[in-house]
Amino acid sequence: MKVLVPVKEIATVEDEFEIDGTAIDERFLGADLNEWDDYAIEEAVQLQEDGVVDEVVTVTIGDEDTEQTIRQALAKGADRAIRVWDDALEDLDLLDVGAKVAILEQVVADEEPDLVLTGVQSGDDSFGATGVALAEAVGYQWAAVVNQLDLDGDTASVHRELEGGIEELTDVEVPAVLTIQTGINEPRYASLRGIRMAQRKDLDHQTLADLDVDPEAIAGDLNLTAMYEPESESDTTVFEGSADDTAGQLADLLRDAGVAQ
Repeated sequence: MKVLVPVKEIATVEDEFEIDGTAIDERFLGADLNEWDDYAIEEAVQLQEDGVVDEVVTVTIGDEDTEQTIRQALAKGADRAIRVWDDALEDLDLLDVGAKVAILEQVVADEEPDLVLTGVQSGDDSFGATGVALAEAVGYQWAAVVNQLDLDGDTASVHRELEGGIEELTDVEVPAVLTIQTGINEPRYASLRGIRMAQRKDLDHQTLADLDVDPEAIAGDLNLTAMYEPESESDTTVFEGSADDTAGQLADLLRDAGVAQ
């Protein structure tokens, strides 16, 4: 059995930053593995360690700068990685769900995985739709917001996190796409041995032409028109002094606000 895990590198932002046009100035940006994808990788690797899965493959849409993040996934136990990038992707301000699915659909067609584990969402655009849209495109069964997974042969028994603290238990026949929620496991740290081994694992770069994806398919229907930092509408009061002093100040504030008598 093969598991495919789409992995995304997201931008991390410093507490203080500046906006340049429709983007945050690069001086204030870092990069890291998307948190939800980290849990998906761990779940796939655990299934492999349990003897249920034979191979774990990751796929990333990103330029050469993302390879360090891809190596993180390989260091944590993925067997090989695919990186998709093309000149046609360079000038896109926003890679929307439809564009991602157009690419990932072809990767699924080539790899023919039994299971696709995606993160529920990414920490930057937070669309939260790529996994289920991909399932629809490739004709796989799916379950979203999965926080427990038991794989037995051709059946995945999953717990899904619903609104209001409710959980749903359901069975999904594979092949399937499952979107993984944080908390389903405890992602491991990459060991020094794993980091060394990751440098020797296969990282396959593919273009849109390699995947037979029409460049027009990744143009997308969304346009990024503006970016700004919203103004805060709440005031913050900082109390200074000893515990007795600050307690008294807080009591006065609550009394003036009519909260306390």
